[in-house]
This record gives sequence, C-alpha cells and structure tokens, in this order.
Amino acid sequence: MVIVTRIRREVITLPAARLGPDNPLPPLRPLDEVHHVDDRDRGDMPRDMARQLDYEPLRSLLPVRVRDGYGREREPRALQALVIENDRLRATVLPGLGGRIASLVHLPTGRELLYRNPVFQPANFALNGAWYSGGIEWNIGATGHTTLSCAPLHAARVPAPDGWGHRPRRSGSGGEMLRLWEWERLRDLPFQVDLWLPEGSDFLYVGVRIRNPHEHAAPAYWWSNIAVPEDRRILAPADEAWQFGYERRLRRVPVPSHDGIDRTRPLNSPYAADYFYDVPDGRRRWIAAVDADGQGLVQTSTDVLRGRKLFVWGSGPGGRRWQDWLTEPGTGGYCEIQAGLARTQLEHVRLEPESEVSWLEAYGPLDAAPDGPSWQAVVRGAEDRLAAVLPRARVERAYSDWMPYADTEPGERLATGSGWGALEVLRADRKLPGTPFPESTLGEAQEPWLELLRTGSLPEPRRVRPPGGTLVAPHWRDMLETAPATPHTEYHLGIAQWHAGDRAQAVRSWERAVPLAPSLWPLLRCLAVADQESGHHERAADRYAEAFDDLCRERLPHGLNGVGGTPTDGEAWTAAVAALGREALRALLRTGRTAQARAVWERLLPAVRQRGAFRLLEADLLLAEGRRADARAVLDEGFEVADLREGADVIELLWARLTDEPLPARLDFRMRPDAG
Repeated sequence: MVIVTRIRREVITLPAARLGPDNPLPPLRPLDEVHHVDDRDRGDMPRDMARQLDYEPLRSLLPVRVRDGYGREREPRALQALVIENDRLRATVLPGLGGRIASLVHLPTGRELLYRNPVFQPANFALNGAWYSGGIEWNIGATGHTTLSCAPLHAARVPAPDGWGHRPRRSGSGGEMLRLWEWERLRDLPFQVDLWLPEGSDFLYVGVRIRNPHEHAAPAYWWSNIAVPEDRRILAPADEAWQFGYERRLRRVPVPSHDGIDRTRPLNSPYAADYFYDVPDGRRRWIAAVDADGQGLVQTSTDVLRGRKLFVWGSGPGGRRWQDWLTEPGTGGYCEIQAGLARTQLEHVRLEPESEVSWLEAYGPLDAAPDGPSWQAVVRGAEDRLAAVLPRARVERAYSDWMPYADTEPGERLATGSGWGALEVLRADRKLPGTPFPESTLGEAQEPWLELLRTGSLPEPRRVRPPGGTLVAPHWRDMLETAPATPHTEYHLGIAQWHAGDRAQAVRSWERAVPLAPSLWPLLRCLAVADQESGHHERAADRYAEAFDDLCRERLPHGLNGVGGTPTDGEAWTAAVAALGREALRALLRTGRTAQARAVWERLLPAVRQRGAFRLLEADLLLAEGRRADARAVLDEGFEVADLREGADVIELLWARLTDEPLPARLDFRMRPDAG
C-alpha cells in the first residue's frame, strides 16, 4: 500500500531550558556582529559579490527585542511538533521554535539524516540572542541566525496539487503540504515555507517564497542551515571556496585541501570557519554529507538558491567546548551544510519593489563514495548518483508545479505565529494570497499600535510596568511624530528617531519627556546609551546610576511577589532590573566607580546575582575593588554564562587580568587561531 503525505500533531518531550522573558530594554547599540570583512580582502572579489557585501547590512535589531532570559537548567518539557510523512520519509517540525525541521528519518533504513539534538538548549547565537543547534533552520532577515530562531510561526495544511515533479497522483489520492509563514520584522518582509512529500518519494520538497510588498526595494537574505554529524565528508561541486573565520578575513582557498589539510572533513580543521563554495555558473546546485560507508544526506535546489557552505567548529578546545555547550556532553558533534541566496552569508540581495523571490529545495538520502582517485572524481560520482535518484529536471518541474499553489489559501490552522503581520496588513490594506495574517492574531503587544493607527494617539499604559516594544519603520515614526506629545509617546518616538539615524532629535525627544514622565528610568537609560555612543562615559554613568535608583523605587509596589500586578508583571520587572543592572554595572566599572557599582550589585535580587553573567560581573567588580583573590575564587567556584555571545572574549580577558595560568578548558570558548 502506497501512503500519500500525512500531517499529524505530535508532542516531543526532551530536556529543555526555559526561554524566559525577553530583555525589556530597546537594543539601541550597533550590532556586535562577528561577520565583518577586513577591507584588505575586497580586492579579489567578483563585482557582484563586493556590491552585495555593501548592500544594506543590518545596523540595528529594532524593532526586535533581545532574547536573553533563558538559563541552562534543563528539565523534561513538552514541545509541540508537526510530523509530515509518507512511506519513505518522516520529517518532524517545531512550529513554535522557528519552524525548524528537528528530525528527518529515512523510514526504509531507519536512518536519521540530520544531526538531531537530544536537548533544547538556547545559546546566544541568533541576531537577537536565543538560538539552538540541530536540524534544518530557515534563516531570513540579515547575516546571522534569524531573530525567529525561537519564535512561533503560523502553520496550516494546504492541499497539494497533482504532479509535483515526481509522478502524477492517482485520481482522488489527495495529499497535502505543510505551510509555515510569518512576517520578518527586521526587513518587514513576509515569507512562507511549504513542505511536502510526493507519493513514494525519498525526498522532502521545500518551496520558499519571500515577498516585498512595499513600494521601495528591500534587502533579502536567506540561508537554509542543515546540521549533520561532523564525522562526515562534505561534497559540493566546487574546486574553490571563500573561507571566513573569526579573525574576520575572507580568502579564496582551494577545495578540498589547503595548508595541507583536507577541509571537506570537518574534524580536520583546527578552528571554527565558514567555507562558501564557489559553485560555477550553470552547475547544478547541491551539497552532501556522507559517512565512511558513503551514506548520508543531500540537499539540492533550483538555481536561484545559488550559495553552498560548510561550517565547522574545529577540533580545537574552543570548538569542542561550544559543541558540549549546545547539547549534552558526549552526544557527538555536528557541522552545518548550508544553502543561500548569495555566494556568502556576508551579502544581501536587492528585492525590487512589489516583487518576490522563490525557489525549491529537496532533502533526502544519498549513497555516494566519499573517496576516490581525485576530488573531481568523487564529486562526479556523487553528482551522478544524485542525477539517478533525483534528476535536475524533476526538481525544476516540481518548482513549476508548486508555484501556482503558493497562493492557495491555507486550510486547517495547526499553529499560530505573531500578530505583527496582521498589524502591517491592516495598516497598508495589503493582500497577501497564501499567507493570511488575520486580525484574530493581534495580541497585547500590538494593541497600543493598533490604537495609534486608528486614532492617531498612542495610549498610556494601563498599568505600571516596563514599556513595551517600539515600532520604528518610517510609517510608524511618522505617526508618532504627529501623535500628542505625551512622555510615553516621546519615549517611543525617540527610539524610532534613533533607529533612523537622527540621534540628536532622539535625545531631544527623550529629554523633553523627562520632566513630565511618571517613570524616569526608561528615558534615563536611553540617554545613557546616547552618552556612551557619543563618548561621554562619565555622564552615562551618572544617568545609569539615577536610572537604576528610579527603577528600584518603581518596582517595589508593582513587581515583587505579584503585588500590584500579575505574575507575568513580576517576571517583567525582574527582567528589567537584571538588564538595567547589568548595563549600569558595566558603565560604573568602566568609569572606576566601584562604590556605586557595589551599591547596584547589592540591590540585585539574590537569584539574579547567582546567574553566570552576574558572577562574571562580580569577579570584575571584586578585581576593581582590589580583591584579586576573591575575584579568582569566583572563577574557581565555577559558573556558566548562559548568554555568552558567539566569539566573545570577555572570559579570557578577565582570566588574563587575574593570572598568567593557562585558561581552564571549562572557560575556553576561544574561536580564533590567534586566541590559543
């Protein structure tokens, strides 16, 4: 009996850390991004690559908030999943966590084709913080892991058309696909991901569409990241690659080997690095990961998705530490094979006004010899095997068959994403066939902005709590500028002006609000950041100290033990005190104000002081107070900084200030060749 595609709900229980609340402080500072290219490397670039490298790089996270409320304490938790399967493959999708494909199993052999993480452990790798490893992720927005990594997407059943590039369906055989969609907020672009399994197919098809509904061009970015076990050989149709590492150099290197090392075997590389394969024009786009027996996974696509990449953690101590950090120690490591819209992830592609870009991907098993007389012979062998099991023409036909159905309205809703798309559709009266954003998805976060849209006035908060997020796109900024100038409106207007690059006007908006504002600390914190960015660190420290004093006075009747608010309010106040306290401590320590820093530390909640990020600050504070032995004792006691940033060197720098001893393995997260 042939089984057509089925979609069902499932609950997965695994050790998982809580995501916790988002950081309530607006992210005003420039991105601390590791993907910047040294100017010395630009001379050898193709012109289109150099142009796209400079095209609209992301400069701000706004309107998105930072997700840093997670910890590292894991306990069994239930995760909602959607399973799509036929008689050959089973894909498990997590709609509440970015729509990630957590597992892809080849049913006849029982082989898991992906690296499946046995835990859910967020770490600070996404553009806005929380990200987790494993499976297939959909990265949209800007260079880096998407801000939707740990966010819910809309999901629904969609009827499948006949054909699908595989073979015609029997009359009445039915079939359906799973649609995921959302409104990406960094670039204000709606997108969709359609997944289906043709009858009897060993390949999962994935149709992707990004739309630009605006009257202006927009930068588009997409990379599909596929985690696979690292004890594989990576095959791709290229003899050269662009290597990029944490030392921020972009170099053209030969494939498979350079510096005497075969870099297509991930465990051979000593340090973390990206290899963007330079696939020649006209060559079929694919990448595969096969084990010593020649079994593994292949990904291929239509030609629009031109880029292919390998990411390795490296065999050095820093890479090994990160591998353990992201899962259970002893689980086994992974690497990532990836596919994207441009040659490299450092580029953004221009999407013309009122246009769209779409393509089709396919994922499935591949049996191909990992070794041969030459690299070219190995690649040709794998390419021939791929052509035998999934001809290039079949992928092209599947894309053509899918496109008329990309606008098909979804049927049964299986998961709900955010209400931001609904707000934008209402604002511009947009029609987006196939990806509806109904008013029923509007929630508390959208309520004040909906009132601004309908009445021209931003409402005052109904209860005292940390302010909500700010919309910063030009149309929302225009509405804020014409709204009644209440302190609450001036606060949000200043953030929108700051995002637009009008920093002087942003400061004036915040300063106008201070004399009448019932809550000073959000405004003072914004002004403190403005002072830091303009080099006025002493004044910034003054404002941070005043802001923290004001927050501590304000939180007492409203945020502790649920008094004067809901339990959610209490969590929000705790997040605000932790976030502002962390920034204030850094500002005060930078200016040598150890007594004031100690006063901030003492007013933090005991549970906050025990977090790893604050233990690290405590050691810094003790060292500033001249208590070197006590600072060393804090590091020796052991702690984990849950939101330690990818590529950050804060731990190694503090250790070097304390001692000449080698950095202990448990603290060694170093990613650069010159950091050992």
